[in-house]
Amino acid sequence: MIAEIGAFSVALALALSLAQALLGLGAGASPPRAAAASACAQAAALLCLMGFACLIAVFVVSDFSVSTVASNSHIDKPLLYKIAGAWGNHEGSMLLWCLVSAVFGAVLGTLRGGQAMGPWSKAVGVQGAVTAGALIYTLFLSNPFARLDPAPMQGSGLNPLLQDPALAAHPPMLYLGYVGLSVPFSMAIAALIEGRADQAWARALRPWTLIAWTCLTLGIGLGAYWAYYELGWGGWWFWDPVENASFMPWLAAAALIHSAIVTERRGSLASWTILLAILGFGLALLGTFLVRSGVLTSVHAFAVDPSRGIAVLVLLAIAMGVGFTLYAIRAPKLAQPRGFAAISRESMLVLNNFGLAVAAGVVLIGTLYPLLVEALGGGLISVGPPFFNATVAPLLGLLFVLLPLGPMLTWRVGDLRQALKRMIPAAALAALTFIGSLVLADWRVAPAIGLAVGVWLIAGGLIYLWMRVRRGEGRALAKLAVLPLAVWSMSLAHIGAGVLTLGAIAETAFREERGVALAPGESVEFAGRRMTLLEVGDAEGPNYSATRARLRVERGGDVDTLATERRFYPTAPAPTTEVGILSAWDGDIYVALGEAVRDRPGVWALRLYHNPLVQLIFLGATMMGAGGLLSLIALQRRRRAP
Repeated sequence: MIAEIGAFSVALALALSLAQALLGLGAGASPPRAAAASACAQAAALLCLMGFACLIAVFVVSDFSVSTVASNSHIDKPLLYKIAGAWGNHEGSMLLWCLVSAVFGAVLGTLRGGQAMGPWSKAVGVQGAVTAGALIYTLFLSNPFARLDPAPMQGSGLNPLLQDPALAAHPPMLYLGYVGLSVPFSMAIAALIEGRADQAWARALRPWTLIAWTCLTLGIGLGAYWAYYELGWGGWWFWDPVENASFMPWLAAAALIHSAIVTERRGSLASWTILLAILGFGLALLGTFLVRSGVLTSVHAFAVDPSRGIAVLVLLAIAMGVGFTLYAIRAPKLAQPRGFAAISRESMLVLNNFGLAVAAGVVLIGTLYPLLVEALGGGLISVGPPFFNATVAPLLGLLFVLLPLGPMLTWRVGDLRQALKRMIPAAALAALTFIGSLVLADWRVAPAIGLAVGVWLIAGGLIYLWMRVRRGEGRALAKLAVLPLAVWSMSLAHIGAGVLTLGAIAETAFREERGVALAPGESVEFAGRRMTLLEVGDAEGPNYSATRARLRVERGGDVDTLATERRFYPTAPAPTTEVGILSAWDGDIYVALGEAVRDRPGVWALRLYHNPLVQLIFLGATMMGAGGLLSLIALQRRRRAP
């Protein structure tokens, strides 16, 4: 009965979303119709929430007569992963997609954000159409409440790789980012229909873009951390096409944030801002297609049903067809150019936009090219890390070199000489880092440049903070404490990008890796440490059995221990690896347990890694996400102020 209530709730939500679309798009400047569209949006969100709660309920009670539960849960699974199983599959994740879209539509319908009645009501209407499209796809092609007869007794179980706390939070966070980009898209379409994209419109757009970008940042960071400690191969990013599917909208959202700032402050770049909003949501839909079409084989991918992929392509074609057609017709009328010099904060933001857009385009080409070649009969080819490292990394590196200069310049007309003068300490630190890294890296130039860029970014952010502190009278610490949140948010995000850069370059360029075979009591020297296998034994978990190895790690007078496991789930065909990680100031010791060595009783294969400064990657991503949150708080405070 719970499943039927959920399905009925979602069907009602579809009807209300369609009504929201019709009323919002037809409201014009009529307050009653706009209010009706808003009420429909709120009711649709409540019904989607009820439907999703019903889905969680059938997972919690292990109702295996529901096909989705039978395929993705097990009677012995811990409660957390029963709940996470509700969105750890294709059908449930699509219902989550619908829920997020409906909730955002309800919030958009409640908070106008200073917009005029016409653009606001039309944005609510477009958001209703987006939600309706997702609900149609979910109900007719991916129904999470479909019954199964006969029902199994235990269920198949969730993929063991997904039974992890980070993966319980990772999909919802990514979906807040993916679907969050639907609101800027809706606002962009509304602006094109109305023929108006003014500063008030850009001011209302920025919070939604920040929400999407911040959630994508934290979601991608969680995914990278999960890949690092769960998959057992020692890395955190492999330019997997599904990883790229989240990175592309992240780049577009980052560009959109900076473009919206120019539109809000100066009234310029309105057409470009609208184009980025359309492209950002298009890339989010493309990511949905890649994950759900079966064209990719990945641990991240959900579905292998081509018909579902074709349906997502139809939704993508409709959204982008409407968006680009309206853009071609109406964008020229939106031009509100306001002059600014070639050297100014606006020009730096334009360069930032250009760099991020080009980087997103390169990632898109590298991701889709193998699929296009295969579709045209050219066979299987691979575009992997070497391509992306040789193309995207230099683009982002150049962008990062320019990034600290933007805040040093003033709006409209800037003084480049003065800005460069302020950055002399950062340049000196970057030069010292470059020289030192050349020596440490055996005169490899690329890692030295990367580390220097990271230091340049961090130092640039700190210098900007110091510049702001030096203004006015009083003690430095007191002035630091009362700096505007907007200053802290920008500085924290830029410094976080530098911290992430240091970690990524150090981990990639200086990682040590070694395979060994040890029996209990045997030792090996690795990365300046003596590592001893203490014991290997059996262990039992709540829904798995494991082979667990314990090691002692000695360095100087310090002694630590770590454990690594191979887990065996009764519902999984292959074991999974739970790595042992020991963090120190110079990086992580990372150990993965392999199989027992044939013909050598009591000897076990182990894979040892030393990943220098790898935790800076996750710290940097967290700092960037925190910068986005602070910026949201700053915008909210500014709007509440008289």
